[in-house]
Amino acid sequence: MERNSERWRQRKRRVRTLTIAVGLIIITSIILAIALGVIYCGSEETKEEICVTSECIHTASNILKWIDNTVDPCDDFYDFACGNFIKESKIADDETTVSTSSVSDDLVLEQLRALIEQPTQGNEAKPFALIKNLYKACMNKTRIEEIGLEEVKQLLTYFGGWPVIEGSKWDADSFDWKQAVFKFEKTGFYADYLLSITVDVDEKNSSKRVLNIDQPFLVLSREFLLEGIENKFVQAYHAYMRDIAIVFGAEKGSAFNEMLSAVNFEIKLANISYSLEEARDSIALYNPMTIKELSAKFTTIPWLQYINELLSPHVTVTEDEVVNVNSLKYLKAFEELMLTTDKRIQANYLLWRAVSYSMTYLPDQVRNRRLQYDTVITGETELLPRWKDCITHCTSSLNIAANALYVRKYFNERARKSAQELVHNIKTEFKKTLKHVDWMDDTTREHALNKADMMVEYIGYPNELLDDIKLEEYYQGLIVNEASYFKSALNVSLFSNQLSFRKLHQPVNKTDWSTHSEASAVNAFYSPNENSIQFPAGILQGVYFNQDRPNYMNYGGIGFIIGHEITHGFDDDGRKYDVEGNLADWWIQETETAFIKKAQCIVEQYGNYTVPEIGQKLNGIRSQGENIADNGGLKQAYLAYNTLIESQGEEAKLPGLDFTGRQLFWISSANIWCAKTRPEILNQRLAEDFHSPEKFRVLGSLQNSEQFAEDFNCKEGSSMNPIRKCHLW
Repeated sequence: MERNSERWRQRKRRVRTLTIAVGLIIITSIILAIALGVIYCGSEETKEEICVTSECIHTASNILKWIDNTVDPCDDFYDFACGNFIKESKIADDETTVSTSSVSDDLVLEQLRALIEQPTQGNEAKPFALIKNLYKACMNKTRIEEIGLEEVKQLLTYFGGWPVIEGSKWDADSFDWKQAVFKFEKTGFYADYLLSITVDVDEKNSSKRVLNIDQPFLVLSREFLLEGIENKFVQAYHAYMRDIAIVFGAEKGSAFNEMLSAVNFEIKLANISYSLEEARDSIALYNPMTIKELSAKFTTIPWLQYINELLSPHVTVTEDEVVNVNSLKYLKAFEELMLTTDKRIQANYLLWRAVSYSMTYLPDQVRNRRLQYDTVITGETELLPRWKDCITHCTSSLNIAANALYVRKYFNERARKSAQELVHNIKTEFKKTLKHVDWMDDTTREHALNKADMMVEYIGYPNELLDDIKLEEYYQGLIVNEASYFKSALNVSLFSNQLSFRKLHQPVNKTDWSTHSEASAVNAFYSPNENSIQFPAGILQGVYFNQDRPNYMNYGGIGFIIGHEITHGFDDDGRKYDVEGNLADWWIQETETAFIKKAQCIVEQYGNYTVPEIGQKLNGIRSQGENIADNGGLKQAYLAYNTLIESQGEEAKLPGLDFTGRQLFWISSANIWCAKTRPEILNQRLAEDFHSPEKFRVLGSLQNSEQFAEDFNCKEGSSMNPIRKCHLW
């Protein structure tokens, strides 16, 4: 379910006002039900026919607010289930999206704010003092304005000077891009603006770690950059760069020209980078070699020295160290590009990236200019409230401390137990599917069943988040000074980078608590290297889950998400990993061919959808993993719910709604994706996201479901019951 990268943070907002009309409908339906004698108390012997608990009433009122009864569910189920939500919701000026799940996002932010704004106690554990001090530094706008650009300017001088503001004084002979990267690394900036070198789990031996060499993360989407300077987003990017250079002291004419050269350099980086579709091919990205072999193959970079300088002082490697090169094509083209690119252009681009990274921590003069750029890219016209911006940054930077605070105050243990039961039931259904799919041979089936059996579950949070000693050990050595937000943020970044590099020669502990501590995240995860699924405390609430509402709502909500994450272990990429999380070929050829053929049906189905707001088609190849997971996950959740009611009997209906439990399952599965999104963000998502837009996550899965068509009595050949259906899991 993962939503976007950590550098692209979005927050959603939800309409919360309960209309009088909805309230009257609920009250009237209850009165009528009582009069007719159809509401029961629900003893062991007698099942209630209409649920009138407060949670059932609340759930029913939300459904009534969101659905559009003027739409035939067999024509467009998304517009039926979410139509009124979309019509009546307004996107705030400082937001990009409003959705039914926003209540969970906003609630978690408010809860974290309440915790972090509490005064620091004398005996409080150090990690909690750290995050509170970082938040205070962020909220101290007076101090940030007082410091101005001075701290950043000092670092630019340390990095060798930004040519666009140094003018003729800049010394090209003293500049070397590798030395600039080393200085970035030692001060807490990202060092991946040209090459990314990280410590990751070895894809073919998940018990050890390996250095991974990859292409960089670019500021703009590769797809936009490939269109060149004529693209409107690239033009906005250039204007932004130019204006920020002027704010830092550059002359207007040189700022235009030199930043244009820097943009053209980033365009060249985009042209030699692999696409997002290529990035899904884990086998093609696995190219291990020793540093000695790397040095012989790519001769312009002194690799042993370069890598050791980045890793120092914590780790040292020899020329026999094995590294993995994700993209041989990129590395070869990168060498040639650097040999033919003027040093001034290299320096302008690198120092621009350092300045761009710093924007969050600077005065309103530059933040407001960034907002103008964001307005073009995302559609936002206002900055987030300061507290929300600070909470978002501080909790992502010191996430373990934030999550430890969160679970101690807010997590419901009943929710964990209920979620564990849901996971068990849905995994059981997935294993039934594995046993019966007719295109899979018995040898591959046995491996698949073993993988499903051994899939590890992390629900809620690890107990170590309650242990102050563990937390203090984790954050040992980190210093945060509330007198400087920028310097404190760099300290946190440097601490995280060094923590990662120190792990290189340490054995992998797949159950390490620190890697499963995203307790407050309103999200869910599958890890192919661990063969594990994770459902944090943050998602076990709101539209996704409530243990006090009927099961059809929970199976359609969090059950859909659980099935989605389980199915990720068997999507186009996840299927390439074995039970231990190793990249391995465990599929018999005939079965693999059958899988690819069935997956191609899904690729073509989603590739034919057009997003009406922007008139663009989806990329069915790039999004196939998420689409496979959606289709498989929703099917398994429905089958698990059916199995449940076969043994326990039908559940009570919701008041004021003339829908069966099975129909409410489908409505719940659509409601979790109700969203209204700015066209600018839809453009971004189609360019860089592996997920389909929400509307098509619903339509695609339901159009492939015979059970849905039966429950809503959709005629064969109707929009929601097409004759051709795609089936994989």
